[in-house]
Amino acid sequence: MKGKWIAALFILPFLVFFIAFQLAPLAWIAVSSFYSETYEAWGLGNYTDILTSPFYLQAMRFSLDISIWSSLYGLIIALVGSYSLRQLGPTKLHDFVMSFTNMTSNFAGVPLAFAFVILLGLNGCLTLLLRKYGLMEHFDLYSKDGLIVLYTYFQIPLGVLLMYPAFDALREDWRESAALLGAGRWSYWRHIGIPVLFPALLGTFVILLANALGAYATVYALTTGNFNVVPVRIAALVSGDISLDPNMGSALAMLLVALMAFITLIHQWLLRKSYLSQRS
Repeated sequence: MKGKWIAALFILPFLVFFIAFQLAPLAWIAVSSFYSETYEAWGLGNYTDILTSPFYLQAMRFSLDISIWSSLYGLIIALVGSYSLRQLGPTKLHDFVMSFTNMTSNFAGVPLAFAFVILLGLNGCLTLLLRKYGLMEHFDLYSKDGLIVLYTYFQIPLGVLLMYPAFDALREDWRESAALLGAGRWSYWRHIGIPVLFPALLGTFVILLANALGAYATVYALTTGNFNVVPVRIAALVSGDISLDPNMGSALAMLLVALMAFITLIHQWLLRKSYLSQRS
């Protein structure tokens, strides 16, 4: 018991910081989201205004479109890249790529936006080069498609770091046994590889989705807040760039929390279903 109390004392600072910087702000946002500055009363006025406003609904739709597609593209590229790295084994190239992935996973925000403006902006070096040869005539970095490309870039390193350890669950003798029984590469991945990796794929997708839904600095630096996504709208309501209404911003934030909670519940349900199917 003495050892447990000592361990509890060591974890106490973490609990204090967790309550002070996670639970307390979330509770304050949840409470303040029910007070409407427009109606000057407590209730669901903020949520009603958001869910009936084409402007805010467009922000939610754009955020979901960009987040879902960039997470899917990032997951696919990370899956292929992680498998390739696993096949390389302990080589210098493998170590270099992993080090580079660790470094680029933290390369986001304003520096990333500036780098993409230089490369793929209206007068970016790659844009001018490709247009010279008749390619990428209609690509616009500041559109939804351009933001999907930008988001996919910073999703890939995180996806690789999350997916790479998952390949430890695949044993080489499974592939050899499947080959001896006449299974081709596609059959092996369809019946063995993908089902084993399915929980890791789902977990990585949810983390990438959360990473994209909450991204603010990159899209703001690139579009100066002119692109309509939920984090930009929350920041505008809190900072008062258009109109100061932190309670409406709190309601938007709570809808974002509810959306992520819903996605997480679906993720957990699919995981349980996957585990049950594997056992049976």
